[in-house]
Amino acid sequence: MGHGHDHGHGHSHATAAPDQRRRIGVALGITGAILVAQLVGAVWTGSLALLTDTAHMLTDVLGLAVAFVASHLMLRPSSARRTWGFRRIEVLAAQAQAGILLAVGVFAAVEALHRLSDPPKVPGAELLAFGVIGLVGNLISVAVLASQRASTFNMRAAFLEAASDALGSVGVIAAAVVISLTGWQAADAVAGLAIVALIVPRAVMLLRETASVLMEFTPTGLDLDEVRRHILEVEHVQGVHELHASTVASGLPVLSAHVVVADECFNDGHAPEILRALKECISAHFEIAHSTIELETPGFDAFDPAHHD
Repeated sequence: MGHGHDHGHGHSHATAAPDQRRRIGVALGITGAILVAQLVGAVWTGSLALLTDTAHMLTDVLGLAVAFVASHLMLRPSSARRTWGFRRIEVLAAQAQAGILLAVGVFAAVEALHRLSDPPKVPGAELLAFGVIGLVGNLISVAVLASQRASTFNMRAAFLEAASDALGSVGVIAAAVVISLTGWQAADAVAGLAIVALIVPRAVMLLRETASVLMEFTPTGLDLDEVRRHILEVEHVQGVHELHASTVASGLPVLSAHVVVADECFNDGHAPEILRALKECISAHFEIAHSTIELETPGFDAFDPAHHD
């Protein structure tokens, strides 16, 4: 046989996404209620810290709403047109939330710096009351989301929003206490900057991680040189090229490769056994259940104009 190839496809069905609708829905309801309370408080007190936290809360309500919709779409089955279903919607949702958080952080930082030089008068007692209300509600949301915070990008973004809201409420409370005890009105602007310092790094990190998925970079923690070494150790394998790996969605890495074996492997029936061994090796050592392997004979890659190592 001059050349031959065999395919192994490990992704005929998309891995089922976890159902996170109830948890995100509860967090959305709580956050929405806190938003209304804090908006009233921000207008009443004129506090920048509370206004910043309220603006942050508004983006979180929008973000959680997006996450809630995404949690529904993620559960839709795959089809001939959408072979992975809507699994990647969680990545887009998380990136949108991170972008909104970053925009709020920049706006709040500019406003806080302006108010440091000319701080308005803020009533400490009222500010404290609204800060406590916000903290209690945010802690409930954090508790609801905490157990599944690492399961998907979508849930992680929702958890980060709830957690940063809770930390923002702590900043509001701290500003209220300082103003009540010392009368130092600039504490409100300082608390606003502190909230920004909590928001921006998390937003940037989430943007980077979701961007790496959309750019189809190699999954974090996966060493393709190590994958290549394991493939070459499988009996009858002579070479490997076109080795690629990416992430479709949280917990769903995929890998593809062209593997070179001797001509006789196709003639004596070894090809299916080699293919099975390769897929078992990749699954066992690298926890990648969805792999596409093409078996080739020596020299067959010369017919592939797109070939590269």
